[in-house]
Amino acid sequence: MFLGVGSGSTGISDALQNFFSKNSGSSTSISSLQHKTQQHPLDAQAWRDLATAYEAKQQTVNAITALSQYVGLKDKDAGALSELGNEYTTEAQTYATAYQTVEQEIEDDTPADAAFAPASTTPFGKAFSNPSELKDPIAASVESVLQTKESNDLSQYQSALSQAEQTYQKLVKLTPSDPNAQIQLGQAAQQAQDTKVAIAAYTTFLKLAPNDPLASQVRSELKTLKASASASSTSSSGSK
Repeated sequence: MFLGVGSGSTGISDALQNFFSKNSGSSTSISSLQHKTQQHPLDAQAWRDLATAYEAKQQTVNAITALSQYVGLKDKDAGALSELGNEYTTEAQTYATAYQTVEQEIEDDTPADAAFAPASTTPFGKAFSNPSELKDPIAASVESVLQTKESNDLSQYQSALSQAEQTYQKLVKLTPSDPNAQIQLGQAAQQAQDTKVAIAAYTTFLKLAPNDPLASQVRSELKTLKASASASSTSSSGSK
């Protein structure tokens, strides 16, 4: 949603600095770094270097694994937590794109527009009204595979968003006065449709950085979220 934070705090800037300053990992082959972590699994720096090497190759899933190992050993490293949250967000975006691609493939595989359909009283018209009858076994099998992949991509997308939110919650707990951490949590929670957490994070952000260049945009998002939460609450009360 937001491309950057102007509050001047260190959350995102530290993550970027960490990414570009960890030269030891980029100058060493991934295979040798993997070997090092296998030989010394409690060596936090080895995991950090491996994560940086994966990031340089844009291997998001592997970077997440290595960063998670590092954070498990160095749970007070705010920059690494922010970076891990960013990696989970990138993973979510990848699965979102994959989901949309598969969804389009399935849509392209549907029958022609109903305006050109044969009369429903004819045998072919009856078959047309039931698209599954028009598919040969191979086409049906392909569609089944696509639907399975679509479901898996959606599940992975939701899981990555949840992991991103949880990571930023840890970051906020570690650096409660950092407005960058609050806005990162707010964005992650909003994407994960966790309205309550998003509202709390954005509210805290505005208290910490009321004059931030993004403050007006955050206020607008906050207003929308509160309206949505209020409407949802009213709807729930009315259905009881």
